[in-house]
Amino acid sequence: MQNMNIADAAEFFGVSKEAIHNRIRRGSLESIMVGNEKNVIIDNTKSRVKVVKKINNKNNTQTDEKYYKYLEIQNEKLQQKVENLEGETRSLRDQKEQMLIDERQKIEKIYKDKDEQLKNILNAISSKFMLETPKEHLEAEIEVDAENYDTTKEVTKVSGLEESSLFIPSNSKNNTLTPLNKYLKSRDFSKKKREKIKIKFEKNYKGDSRIIKLNKKYYIDLDKYDYSDYSL
Repeated sequence: MQNMNIADAAEFFGVSKEAIHNRIRRGSLESIMVGNEKNVIIDNTKSRVKVVKKINNKNNTQTDEKYYKYLEIQNEKLQQKVENLEGETRSLRDQKEQMLIDERQKIEKIYKDKDEQLKNILNAISSKFMLETPKEHLEAEIEVDAENYDTTKEVTKVSGLEESSLFIPSNSKNNTLTPLNKYLKSRDFSKKKREKIKIKFEKNYKGDSRIIKLNKKYYIDLDKYDYSDYSL
């Protein structure tokens, strides 16, 4: 046991003088009066225990500080990993979007190429039909050309028309053929009479060399033949 004044006791316990006075008032420390000064009675055994506790507390504090520092370092590492993962995620998302854009462009190009091919095919078909003379135009051309044919010349067979036995006279500068319809319209015949003449021509054209039929149209040669028996 030893006596210490308030200042020495505060330094010994590592606390303030006020804390020593509070302990005295609470009875956790014994005190005596030495002259006019209050001294604290220190139990060396207890004081050693307190010192050990103080050291342990100090060590614990240092350990806690190291642990907190370790946690801060680990937290920084985890934060860095999170940022890296977020960056990789953004990169993967951008790559996926770019892949989708590329695939869409490829599909659009495929359909565009197919459309171009289809257009080319349709244009080719249209060109082919444009190059081929329509039947109606062919018939009109035959009708016009027939007026320039001479029955005295050699005849040439025309293919592609409905009449398998149809022959067109070879071309000549002499205009001797006249369409029957045109001739009938030029005469003052009644409609009934015109129909009767047409029917008669239709019945006799195969056996009558005077009758020329081009694509279901009848022609006559008034300069060479007499058609009075047909009421012409």
